[in-house]
Parts: sequence; structure tokens; C-alpha cells
Amino acid sequence: MSQRWHKSKLFNKSNKIKITVLSNYFPLKTLGDRILRLFSLALILLTVCTACAPPPAVARDRSFPEMSLEFLGEYQLPKMNFEGAPVGGLSGITYDPKGISTVTSKAYRFYALSDDPSENGEARFYSLRLDLTSSDPANIRLKKVAVEGVTSLKKADGETFSWGSINPEGIALSPRNSVFVANEGVTHAGIPPFVGEFDLKTGKLQGNLPLPKRYIPDASDEKQQQGVRENLGFESLSIDPETFSPGGLDPFRLFAATEAPLMQDLDPEQENKLRLLHYVIVDKTPQLVSENLYKLDQVPMTVLNGLTELVTVGSGQILSLERSFGLSGYSARIYQLAVGAATDTSRIQSFKGRVAMVEPVKKKLLLDLSELGIPLYNLEGMTLGPQLPDGSKSLVLVSDDNFDEAQKTQFLLFSLKGQG
Repeated sequence: MSQRWHKSKLFNKSNKIKITVLSNYFPLKTLGDRILRLFSLALILLTVCTACAPPPAVARDRSFPEMSLEFLGEYQLPKMNFEGAPVGGLSGITYDPKGISTVTSKAYRFYALSDDPSENGEARFYSLRLDLTSSDPANIRLKKVAVEGVTSLKKADGETFSWGSINPEGIALSPRNSVFVANEGVTHAGIPPFVGEFDLKTGKLQGNLPLPKRYIPDASDEKQQQGVRENLGFESLSIDPETFSPGGLDPFRLFAATEAPLMQDLDPEQENKLRLLHYVIVDKTPQLVSENLYKLDQVPMTVLNGLTELVTVGSGQILSLERSFGLSGYSARIYQLAVGAATDTSRIQSFKGRVAMVEPVKKKLLLDLSELGIPLYNLEGMTLGPQLPDGSKSLVLVSDDNFDEAQKTQFLLFSLKGQG
């Protein structure tokens, strides 16, 4: 640093700061000169103190409370038929906290949705029993999965869905004895997507959530410019367990998301702009609260990459499951999400050229499942399960075998700790 009336040299040697002030660079003849010298010396000392001070503390990102996942084991469901239809295509799973009262406390009930478009049987979801080992509470493992029942999905008139008229992908149990089902629609046949509520016992459609027009395809062929794309629509579905109330009398929150970008959001150079919807269900009047931009991670050398599930875990936290397929087979990653600071995109018709000022949903990688050291299959379903003996929540994943003999229906069990 040099100035007109004097100069100083600062350097660091052996962790010591040395200061040289050449006050006679110009003679100090006037009071003004002395004042300037004192000012310059103060400036030098301030610079040195700043250099010696420890770096400012980096604020901890409070968007993401500490969480961890511990892998507790795998179970592969054998190929089987149940009530005349093959058990397969399990693309969504949800936990029934009421449990199974007729067996030990180490058995739990889940519902799993088949993505069968009424081709191998009626569109349906299964009642499953998951048994955990109980001999050693500190070493809980997934012992067995058994199919106990099946429920056909029915339209509002009570009729089952005809072949090719539905493409179910996501399921979430609600607090009012119903399940919500995400249907991707069948674009090439002009059948729009929907998120519908079905009676848990009868499987009958009770109503649909309102979907903004931008999600509805405007054509069934290459002329399509808007809406979900073929087999890439609504895949993820979750209901916040913290908003459950007896009989579902209180409002509860539901989240849904597309697997891939809408047609109008598609960017060949950046195919990662998805939309996440947040609803509040009040009595029979669901309200769309907000919509947010979700940026899908790009995975090199893949031919299939998408968001396949959301799970609300409480305290405003959401987990997401991203699944990809490439030369090395299937892979999957689980992320923590924080939506609080994300921009409401419900008024943005297209993301093309309009995301620079949009704050997306925050993401933090929680687990890359390729690190488990086991073969992975087409993981599409994920849900919170029962509380484990150590006080942590269980997390259960399931894969869609695509009704292919070479693929497996794979269940993975984790312990989720520290969920806020």
C-alpha cells in the first residue's frame, strides 16, 4: 500500500506480521501532514487487525436439520399371482399406522399400488403385511413381505377402469379412510392425468383434486405443446402425517409432483425443471396452495431419469426419491427438501427462459443408494413406516418389476434418524 506522504509495507513471515512505516518519505511540516500520518497509521493497524482476525463464521444452513439413513435390509417378493392377477408393477407404497391388531406388534400393514393399466388385471392396490425380526430389538431387519388383500380401483359410477384408460403411479393414505392415487394419464389416447381420492374399502372414486390447465395435454400427438408427457406425468404423492386428525376432520396437506418436465417446460439442454404441487384438503374442497420449481439432478450416461416419490417426514421436511437407468443398470438417490423459501411458480406458464429469478426447492443429498453395495432395481415407491425400537422412524422403498421376469419386486428397509 502506498500513499503520497508515506508508505507502508505489510508481509507475513513465519506466521508473524511485520510492519514498516517510512514516515520520512516526505517531511511532516504542517499540522495537516501530522493528521494525515496519524490517519494513515490507523488505517494500517486496522488492515493488520482485519488480516489477523479469524474468518467470519459460516452460518449453518438451518433449512436442513441433521438426518441420517441406516440400511436395515432387503426382501425380494417372489413372483406370484393373487386372486387371478400377477403381483407386480408396484410403483407406490403407503403405511397404515393403525397396524395389524391380530398379530404381533412386529407386523405392519402397508398398501402398494400396481401401475397395471388394467392389462394384466383390474387397476388395483394391494394390502401388504411386512414382518420385522423381533428377537433382537437392536438388530431389526425386514423378515418377510406377504400379500394379504387386493382392492380394485373403480370410477365414480362404480365401474372398473377399462384396459388402457388409467396409468396409476402414486398412492398416499389419507386420515379419512381413503387413499389418493396419482394417475399419469394416457396422452396418446387423449386421457388426461388426475389425482383422485378412492375409498379405502371399496376402491370407488370419490373426487379429484383440481389440476391447473397447464398440466393437461393440448394434443395427443406430435402437435402437443402443453401438459404432461406420455408416461412422465404425476408419479410422486405424499400426505403430511403431522396434519392427520381423527376422521380427517381437520385440513391436511398433500404434495404431488411430475416425474419429468411438462411439455412447455422442456429444454433440450436442461431437462430438469419439474413442478411440485402443494394442496390443502379442507372437507371436500381441496385448494391448491402453491407450486414450486424442483430441479432434477442430471445423471450422466442415463436413458431414464426422473422423480419417482415424495415423502413428508414432519417439521416442514420432505424426502424425494430420484431414480435413473443407464449402462450400469438402475441407481437411485434420496434427498432432503426444503420448500419454505421456494418461489411460487403457479403463475408461470412455461419455465423456458424464466427461471433466472425463480428460487427452486432446496435440495440436499441424504443417501446415494449405489453405496449400499447391493443390486438395485426400478425403485419407484417410498413411505415412512412404523417407529423402530430405538425411537427412529422406518423408511420403506419398493421397486416396480415392470411385470418382467428378469426384474425384481424389491423392498428396502431403513432407519431414519433425526427428522427434525
